[in-house]
Amino acid sequence: MRPEDIIVAPVVTEKSNDEIQFGKYTFKVNKKATKVEIAKAVENLFGVKVLNVNTMMVKGKEKRVGRSIGKTSDWKKAIVTIDTDPKEVSYMAKGGKVTKISKKYKDSIDEFVGA
Repeated sequence: MRPEDIIVAPVVTEKSNDEIQFGKYTFKVNKKATKVEIAKAVENLFGVKVLNVNTMMVKGKEKRVGRSIGKTSDWKKAIVTIDTDPKEVSYMAKGGKVTKISKKYKDSIDEFVGA
């Protein structure tokens, strides 16, 4: 699946807006997407470093219009924790030389509606 197919929409609620300050963003995602696919999609779309992904299935509610009773569809919600303080990573290469990797990650998702 493409990243655009995995991330359906941001979930903007009072609770999700409060968690933005801790680096947690909430998305409505494809029901068949795994945590690894969700993490890669968020990293590709927004240019951030994902630390953790929590997913849950949200059951549809029973709705009534007049005398007709129906049900809203079930959907999957993902709470993605991003790295709010990206740092350089250093490691020892061959020959004892110290190599640093400083990938340019953003510390927030600016495109998020709740931001």
